[in-house]
Amino acid sequence: MGGAVSKNKTPFSSVENSCFSSKQRFLSLHDVLVQNSPFGQQSDQCTTSQMCKCTKKQERDLLPTSTSMFLPEFPHHEGRPAHLQVTGVIAKGSFGPILKVKDWAKGKTSAIKVLPKSEVLKHGVLKQVKEEVIIQRQLKHAFVLGLEDCWQSQNNLFIMCDYRSTGDLYTYWMLTGQFKEKEVQVFAVELGSALGFLHDFGIMHRDLKMENILLTEHGHVCLADFGLSRRLDRGAKAFTICGTIQYMAPEVLTGGPYSHAADWWSLGILLYTLAAGEFPLLPEPDHSSMLTKVTEHPYEIPLRFSPALALLLTELLCKTPVRRLRCLERYRSQRFFNGVSFDSQVLMKYPIQTILELKDHPNRPEKSMRGLTFDQLLNFECDLFDRF
Repeated sequence: MGGAVSKNKTPFSSVENSCFSSKQRFLSLHDVLVQNSPFGQQSDQCTTSQMCKCTKKQERDLLPTSTSMFLPEFPHHEGRPAHLQVTGVIAKGSFGPILKVKDWAKGKTSAIKVLPKSEVLKHGVLKQVKEEVIIQRQLKHAFVLGLEDCWQSQNNLFIMCDYRSTGDLYTYWMLTGQFKEKEVQVFAVELGSALGFLHDFGIMHRDLKMENILLTEHGHVCLADFGLSRRLDRGAKAFTICGTIQYMAPEVLTGGPYSHAADWWSLGILLYTLAAGEFPLLPEPDHSSMLTKVTEHPYEIPLRFSPALALLLTELLCKTPVRRLRCLERYRSQRFFNGVSFDSQVLMKYPIQTILELKDHPNRPEKSMRGLTFDQLLNFECDLFDRF
C-alpha cells in the first residue's frame, strides 16, 4: 500500500480547443456504427450489449497506447477531478506518494495512491498493478481497507481508498515499545480473520507487516496495500520472491514453491514483534543472507510470554509449510483465543485503549511521517496538485 511534488502547478497537456472532446468523438462513432454497420441495418439480429461492446472497442482504439494499455481497470478521466483537493501527504509508496485528499462532492476525506505510469512500465509491474485493483474491488470485510475508486490521467494511475486518520500500527508500536498480550490478542483475532477471508477467495497478501495495517478511530485494524497480492488457485504455487524481508517465510526466501501458508508465517513474525518489542531477527541486505539466518535461527519464544501465546507463535513460525498453522479454523481453536469472539461486530464495540491514549502523543505526527515531507516531493508531477 516515491517521487517529489512540485510547488508550482503541474503542466497540463490540453486538447486543442478546435478538436472535439473524446466523449464527443465517441458519440459520433456510436452514431456511425448504428447507421452504417450491419448492427444498424439488422438491429433485430443483435443485442444492445453487443453494440455496446463494439462501440467500447472502437472508443478504446481512439485512445493512445499509454492510456489503452491500462484499461479497463483504470478508466481514463480527462482533466483534473475538480471535486478533489490535496490536503496532505500520508506516506511514501513504492513508486509515488500516498496523498490525503478532500472530496468536496461527498464531504469526506480519502487516501490516494499515485503511481506514475513511467515507473509502472519501467519496473514491469503493469500486470501486478491491474491485479491490485481487481482484487480490492472484490473485498468487503470489516478488517480490510475498502477501495473507493481508481482511474488514470495522462501521466499517472490513481487508487483511492478509505482514509484512516489514526495511522498505521507500526507508528504505535514505535511509540509504546511493545503491546500487552490482551491487545496482541485482539490484533491477532482481527488479522487472522482478515487473512482467512482473503484465503477463502484464493488471495495471498504477500506483504503483511505493521506498516500495511491501518487503524480505525477506535484502534481496530484495516489490512491495506494489495500491491503484491496475488490470486492463487487451490493447489497452485507461487515462485516470486517478494514482500518485506523481515516478514518473509523461508519458502518465499528460497524462491518457492509457496502458497497461502506464507502469509501465516508473516503474521507470526508480526505478533511476536508486537509482544516482544523487537523482531526475532534483524533484516539482512539480501534474500540469500536472510534465508541463512532464518534457517539457522531457533525462534525461541521469550519466557515472559504466556504458554498460550508461546504455543500460537510456535505453530505459526514452523519452518515447514505443510506443518505450519495455516488455516483460520485451526487458528481460532488456539488456547490463546479462549473466551474471545471472532465476530467483527462484537470486537468493534470495544476500543483498544492504548491506541486511543497514544493518538494524542506529541511525537505521533513525526513518527507517522517517518521523515517524509512535502519538500521531498518537489518536481513530482501529479494531476491533482493544481487543486492544492
